[in-house]
Amino acid sequence: MAKITDRHTRTVAWLKVILPLAALVLLSTIFLVSRTVNPDAAIPYATVDVTGRAMDPRLTLPTWSGVTSDGATLNIAAAEARPPTDERAASLSALRADLDTPDGVETQLQAAAGTFDPEIGMVTLSGQVRMRNSQGYDISLPTVTARTDATQVVGEGPVTGLAPMGQLTAGGMTLTAEDATRANYRLDFTDGVKLIYTPRN
Repeated sequence: MAKITDRHTRTVAWLKVILPLAALVLLSTIFLVSRTVNPDAAIPYATVDVTGRAMDPRLTLPTWSGVTSDGATLNIAAAEARPPTDERAASLSALRADLDTPDGVETQLQAAAGTFDPEIGMVTLSGQVRMRNSQGYDISLPTVTARTDATQVVGEGPVTGLAPMGQLTAGGMTLTAEDATRANYRLDFTDGVKLIYTPRN
């Protein structure tokens, strides 16, 4: 019994020496084998041209919302916006404007580009504008200007697209309040309006 106890005591004594030495060897190996970090090989977190952004500032996903004097709501959103300059208003790309009038009609305008000047209350859409509304109109035209303080949308043709009654072409279009009560709104097509009537089944 005494021999077993002595052997256990010697084993514990040796382990008290061997284990700390092994830990020191492993720790020193980590520092000796580890490589020096190369800053040039670091993975870039972004590929943004900082200099270019500083010279050409822009906003990403800007939005603007307001209510016109006649009670319509107007929401404007874009993919990017660049601030105004002395020559032009703020420019927008991938532009969308949603106009909801109090009579329940929803009108949506989309364009590849445009400008927005809140000081004079005007937004311009250009680059093949598409206009759709909840009454069944789906038309395309080159340019549309809309006021932000009142419901007044003016489009320069040629206008082409679909109306609830059929195929429509015109030289221009306007969307305004029909009367002073602001209860009804009127969408007019002008300058050589042509409608190919398609009867509904």
